[in-house]
Amino acid sequence: MVNRRVFLIGSGVAIAGAGAAFSTLRGMGEMSDYEDAAAQARRLIAPEPDAHDLIRYATLAANSHNSQPWRFKVNSSGIDILPDMERRLSAVDPDDHHLFASLGCAAENLTIAGAMRAKSGVLTFAPERGGAVRFDWGGRAVAEPSLFAAIPKRQCTRGDYDGRSISTADLAILSAAGSVPGVDLHLITDRRKINQIRDLVVAGNTAQMADPAFVRELKAWLRFNPAQALETGDGLFSATSGNPTLPTWLGPTMFDLAFKAGTENDKYARQIATSAGIAVFVAHGEGPEHWVQAGLACQRFALAATSHGLKHAFLNQPVEVARLRPELAALIGMPGRRPDIIMRFGYAAALPYSARRPVAAVISER
Repeated sequence: MVNRRVFLIGSGVAIAGAGAAFSTLRGMGEMSDYEDAAAQARRLIAPEPDAHDLIRYATLAANSHNSQPWRFKVNSSGIDILPDMERRLSAVDPDDHHLFASLGCAAENLTIAGAMRAKSGVLTFAPERGGAVRFDWGGRAVAEPSLFAAIPKRQCTRGDYDGRSISTADLAILSAAGSVPGVDLHLITDRRKINQIRDLVVAGNTAQMADPAFVRELKAWLRFNPAQALETGDGLFSATSGNPTLPTWLGPTMFDLAFKAGTENDKYARQIATSAGIAVFVAHGEGPEHWVQAGLACQRFALAATSHGLKHAFLNQPVEVARLRPELAALIGMPGRRPDIIMRFGYAAALPYSARRPVAAVISER
């Protein structure tokens, strides 16, 4: 789902230097402009919000490749969150699993924001609406100030962490936050098991990078500089992973030169080694409704982690490469089940936030 791909700049020295030199060229844009736009998208919600204010918070949810595969339709009874199939990722997500999990993430943000502003709603899944998640006004949702405050701060931090462990008390908080009906959460801090998951991540990454369709799709969602990221309002901007910015004309060539399985595998191994733990989410069934539930649990976990000073990033290769799912399921003691989402967590410095499209761009009239 919520994906985690950015290109690593090989050994980094020569190309990073080129990125610094090219950053003065016209057409790349300014990081200050990008950061201002990101901050504007995350501004505090209005005290008496309309539906568009709530939708803005929903759009800050985790999602695959930052594709933002959702549309929102406001009606008299509430807000429908609709899958945007024009933004589906056919190579990495052929059955739309991540797409529907992303809808669940957005629905959780919407629910939390609504409860904080006296706009509570009840979530239901509507297969007759093409797999929409309905948020109908009503109910008595409990306000959760800490999770609400975490919505604009949450980010997938795709860098090295500092290796610190997490207290038992904080692990219990994370477990409670991510334990929602219909989803099992497995928190793994045992280093032997973490290393076994690392091996599955490396195996999955190797398989994906050998797939030309996967690489083409990933490359299409990369944004190499602030101007490009602001223009599209979506995609994976290099700076959000600590990588140098490059001119739009140069970025794809550098990607082709630097994006190699060995380098990427070393990166993932290092990032996992510096993480405090790994969370694996497993819904009780398969299909869009269950995938939405996995997204709800994942988003709640991510917000709780954020509220306690933790970062997170996704390691979904072993669920994206179908042949690896049974091994992962057996490793976490759930043979025969389909794992949905894998997330590493730990302590790290913040990186720039991902871009978001304006609310007007995701409102649907259909």
